[in-house]
Amino acid sequence: MPRPTLPLEGGCRCGQVRIRVTAPPMVTMACHCVGCQKMSASAYSLSAMFPADAFEVIAGETVIGGLHGEIRHNHCPHCLSWMFTRFPADRPMVNVRATMLDDVSWYRPFIECCTLEKLPWAGTGATHGFEVFPGPGDYPGLIQAYAATLAD
Repeated sequence: MPRPTLPLEGGCRCGQVRIRVTAPPMVTMACHCVGCQKMSASAYSLSAMFPADAFEVIAGETVIGGLHGEIRHNHCPHCLSWMFTRFPADRPMVNVRATMLDDVSWYRPFIECCTLEKLPWAGTGATHGFEVFPGPGDYPGLIQAYAATLAD
């Protein structure tokens, strides 16, 4: 898979919120869960998982939409684009909606999850598939396998 040129920057549809990432993704994914289908108005959502300390909002502020629990879906307050998802402190990562990035030419989903909920015609070509969300024990191997696919 191609390696993205860092830093990566991106923004919402209206441009009021801008983000920057300074590390390569840990893994890329497509989620077929019904929640992602509803929030993205599509067959699945595309995201790239980054270390939390490599991610920052560089302009504007976000509001919480979608889930309002320990997992926080961050949206632009003006155009309401779903931009990224933050997790509790014990999971120091951020899932950035891949299409919020200015350059997605490098992006390919490495895993797809919640395939039990996918629309019958929806396919992504992901290398790994999971009927539900991968378990915590799955991620170290997936992250290592994804890193091995990145071209130098």
